[in-house]
Amino acid sequence: MKHVSYFLLICCIGLPAIADDWQPLPLRERAILIDQIMEKRIEHLMPSIMEQTKLDMWILISREYNEDPVLKTLLPSTWLSARRRTILVIVNDEQQGIKTYAVAPYKVGNQFVKSWDKKQQPNQWRALTALIDKYQPSTIGLNESKHWAHADGLVATDKKEFLHHLPDKYKSRLVSAESAAVSWLEQRIPEEITIYKPLVAKAHRIIAEAFSSKVITPGVTTTDDVVWWLREQVINLKLNTWFHPSVSLQRSNAVKFDHENSFTNGYGNQVIQQGDLLHVDFGLSYLRLHTDTQQHAYVLKDGESDAPLYLKKAFAMGNQLQDIFTKEFKVGRTGNEVLEISRQKAIDANLKPTIYTHPLGYHGHAAGTTLGMWDKQDGVKGSGDYPLHINTAYSIELNNAVTIPEWKKEVRIMLEEDAFFDKSGVWYLSGRQEELLLIK
Repeated sequence: MKHVSYFLLICCIGLPAIADDWQPLPLRERAILIDQIMEKRIEHLMPSIMEQTKLDMWILISREYNEDPVLKTLLPSTWLSARRRTILVIVNDEQQGIKTYAVAPYKVGNQFVKSWDKKQQPNQWRALTALIDKYQPSTIGLNESKHWAHADGLVATDKKEFLHHLPDKYKSRLVSAESAAVSWLEQRIPEEITIYKPLVAKAHRIIAEAFSSKVITPGVTTTDDVVWWLREQVINLKLNTWFHPSVSLQRSNAVKFDHENSFTNGYGNQVIQQGDLLHVDFGLSYLRLHTDTQQHAYVLKDGESDAPLYLKKAFAMGNQLQDIFTKEFKVGRTGNEVLEISRQKAIDANLKPTIYTHPLGYHGHAAGTTLGMWDKQDGVKGSGDYPLHINTAYSIELNNAVTIPEWKKEVRIMLEEDAFFDKSGVWYLSGRQEELLLIK
């Protein structure tokens, strides 16, 4: 195989970041890049994570098809699942720094040193305890967490087996690795942001085409037709979605929009008509990263060249809520604090806000600081109490309710745009929607 350099791969992604002809890398090149980014993350992130969370050793255990969410991010790109029982061990050694081992029946890529010879030691657990004895760690982290499923990957059987074989002197040294797991999952390095920018731009372009006359014929096309067009388009582009998209509509003569029901029971299939306000929720997966986008479009009536002014004003109020909210991101503030402050400022500005923003990265609904949920506007216990850190990505998800006299009802402008939080503040990875898409 001809080697593709890391620099060239980054350039392949970075140079045409917002070009209309951007295309995903071939699978072989994706694999090379995934492994190189993982190696760089371990080199640059893991030392500070282990130090800050006071872990001497971090043990991750998984069996095939029941992978720990953190362990899965550390597997080689060509491993689509763990094999048999895979145990990864990360050590913070005072003299040698970060050391990474795999106590597994197979070699786990190039990043983890193979530390089990089955012929020499048939018992995998004893091979693990031998490694523990070698380093004599004062703290041993296991992935157990009450508030983050991502950090709670140690299953009951693996824990039982591990404790059965672990020498008693180490049992008092076991601690939750929750903080390390969340920190590893939430932080992004520059190379990942280079990937993110064109990926989010591609999501925007796919939505723009879905919400156009190329796809939608009023009076004929249904909301489900658009959903399945999105799924087919993603497959054709050799990308993936991490959830089934949704397309919904609000209209002047419809039953009052049931916001809660839309979340819990899904959207019904409806024929799209002129004068409808359309909404889409859509997310891509690529190079282990995820996007999450919600936008709106208006279906022009005969003789119209633009959306009605009252809908344009309603949409602008959604952008106003975004601005109020993102300005309150401060390092060290918890999600619940940002939620409370921004909601109050929005209410003082005569808005009717609902905020439900979540971290974004290796998972669509990722580990990190939760800033509200649609049904928890008074704060989220646990993940909402977690403080904000820089170099983290978020799906800025929220809505603003507006009474439209012309429609004799309340509509919700539901927006979701992907953004990055660094020392400069919050900025959108590929801009945000600031005008309604128009379907002629």
